[in-house]
Amino acid sequence: MTATTRIGTTTDSGTDTGEELPQIAEPHKLAPQDARDLTGQFLDRLAVLEEGTPEYQYARNTLIEMNMSLVRFAARRFRASGQSMEDIVQVGVIGLIKAIDRFEVSREVQFTSFAVPYIIGEIKRFFRDTSWAVHVPRRLQEARTELAKATEELASRLGRAPKVAELAALMNLSEEEVVEAQVAANGYLSSSLDAAVTGDSEDSDTALSEFIGEEDPALELVEDFHALAPLVAELDERQRLILHLRFVEELTQADIGKRLGISQMHVSRLISRTVARLRSGMLATG
Repeated sequence: MTATTRIGTTTDSGTDTGEELPQIAEPHKLAPQDARDLTGQFLDRLAVLEEGTPEYQYARNTLIEMNMSLVRFAARRFRASGQSMEDIVQVGVIGLIKAIDRFEVSREVQFTSFAVPYIIGEIKRFFRDTSWAVHVPRRLQEARTELAKATEELASRLGRAPKVAELAALMNLSEEEVVEAQVAANGYLSSSLDAAVTGDSEDSDTALSEFIGEEDPALELVEDFHALAPLVAELDERQRLILHLRFVEELTQADIGKRLGISQMHVSRLISRTVARLRSGMLATG
């Protein structure tokens, strides 16, 4: 439902031209034919209104909302891109705004024919500039697009995810080339390590970085302990006791000597001899 609002211009002599524009409550819900008819009227008025005035802003914003169907129409061409349709539509709106701002009524060109190339061009620019998180050869970028189309077609036809051999047959490629395209597709999008990964509960959001493993130096110690255990078992009781006192209880050589009733020098020689034996055994095992 629309009402009429008086949005006129004033000449130098102070005379209002008296032209009017309809006040549209929900421009985005207009039927396509109504939107086309009203677009011409609004563009005519926009051309003579002073930029920055409330009247100008109303006419411009209404034009954008009325022509959102054009953006959605153009965005559907990219539905197999893997990007969110909401993001694609938002980029397309930028193209629509550029078309509205650059349209010249005097050219007598249909606004639809003028705007669609702007919208599509803006979406393509978005894909070219930002989509590939990792650079891959152009042939693989093109293969990825074809792969997405083939996957969608086969999935709808077969009712399941297609196999590599089925994709290769449809795309006239070898299975190796299909796999290469699938691997290259992994470079299309990236995720921030700070991105939240939502769990089962509302309060379980955790950063993606928490799920990414890293080298754990303790794993190397585990391997060393497993290799060392049988070598330590071959030592006599006194040798094992000295190792325990020195490296587990962390006693000094003097304290160990006092406990065993031997000199510090003797303790030092025993430790050096035992450690050298274990080291040789570890190297031989390795």
